[in-house]
Amino acid sequence: MSMTTEQRTFDSLDPATGAVVGTHPVQDARAVRAAVAEAERAAEWWGGLGWAERRRRLLDYKAVVTRDIARIVGTVHRETGKPKADATLEAILAITHLDWAARNARKVLGARRVSPGMVGANLAATLEYLPLGVVGVIGPWNYPVFTPMGSIAYALAAGNAVVFKPSELTPGTGVLLAELFAEAVPEQPVFRTVTGLGETGAALAGDPGVKKIAFTGSTATAKRVMAACAQNLTPMVAECGGKDALIVDADADVAAAADAALWGAMSNSGQTCVGVERVYVVDAVYDAFMRELTGRAREVRAGEDYGPVTMPAQLDVIRRHIDDAVASGKAVLGGPESVRAPYVDPVIVEDVPEDSPAVREETFGPTLTIKRVADAEEALEKANATAYGLAGTIFSGDRRRAVELARRMRSGMTAINSVISFASVPALPFGGLGDSGFGRIHGADGLREFARPKAVSRQRFALPGMNLTSFTRTQAELDRVVKLVTFLHGRRKQ
Repeated sequence: MSMTTEQRTFDSLDPATGAVVGTHPVQDARAVRAAVAEAERAAEWWGGLGWAERRRRLLDYKAVVTRDIARIVGTVHRETGKPKADATLEAILAITHLDWAARNARKVLGARRVSPGMVGANLAATLEYLPLGVVGVIGPWNYPVFTPMGSIAYALAAGNAVVFKPSELTPGTGVLLAELFAEAVPEQPVFRTVTGLGETGAALAGDPGVKKIAFTGSTATAKRVMAACAQNLTPMVAECGGKDALIVDADADVAAAADAALWGAMSNSGQTCVGVERVYVVDAVYDAFMRELTGRAREVRAGEDYGPVTMPAQLDVIRRHIDDAVASGKAVLGGPESVRAPYVDPVIVEDVPEDSPAVREETFGPTLTIKRVADAEEALEKANATAYGLAGTIFSGDRRRAVELARRMRSGMTAINSVISFASVPALPFGGLGDSGFGRIHGADGLREFARPKAVSRQRFALPGMNLTSFTRTQAELDRVVKLVTFLHGRRKQ
């Protein structure tokens, strides 16, 4: 970080080379307050446009993002180190979510009539979801386009303005996303980015003008953000990572399962909140699975197939987990020597005790622990024995059994015979439970996350002899209503 006479700045670095990618201002609480104040005024304009006009502008934004996808990919590649192919996939998924949010907001959130029920037969009842105002988004560095766009797109589609604080490791990506929005929607600063370190995020979370915070990051940081939000009773949606498991059943396609486990664990250098970190394999196919997995893993190269570890401090966690796993289990591929900063070669260890840090804590690196189990029930029990609850994977040849296992997996999302496929379906909500956080982005649930329900009841006509909300009511009127309720609800169902 450097000091100037006017403002502090910080550099974003290429994690592979250490070269400076860009220099950005550290925006303090005063700058954040000014940004939120501008966004409050923009939110009034944006919310007043109506569904059709917002949809048109958001689809324009989608077109601009798509047109400049190479520029976005280049920025992500330089700031995270991930291969351009992976950055491209991330941008494509973000575009599909932006499109879905824009096209479905009115259907999900728009005013609609609801049944008033028999007792309210003289009423008309409507429900709609109104904008909150300004939504603050605090984004991560591992997927600096896809992950925050899951909040930004849905918040904008719901009629809110957005102030986005990207990770200090990927500020240029956040700045670019806001610049492209301004190109599509030049009238008002409906979506703007503020840059800085932890203090900037804290200022955003604690600003009284922010009506909701969408946070992605560690569980520990989420607790600090919640504390800042508590000062103003600001609600929050939090996605805090996981320790996701993949289960290989006895009748699974072993080759496909091994391929999925490898990609789910090693892609993006393992820096994926819904990545595969644990694998439980039924004994009948264990040896065949391990042959497939290790054979494929030996062909994967750090620095070629996936990039460096983006956050230098994470190397210490990865190293500690590898040391623990190798000491308590059996190294199948790689080991402590696999950590060669800023890269980590693939590491696969089997028979690691379930109570070890390598199995219990989020590693966020290109490592896998493999455990042999008697059957899928034992696999599910072990998969669920975690404080996290984000996502998971089931490989099985029996569709009904796979669906049942998926439903019973303690997670917000589960993929069957595929890996992380739920993230590519915009209509599916994304989020977890336990130490993985709460609330949902994506889908109809994600749109509602950034809106407030508004209920309206209107009396169409008076019901003679049944006016209960008046001091003029009589016992006879009350008796008639009791008879009606008894008729409707007093019989026990067989």
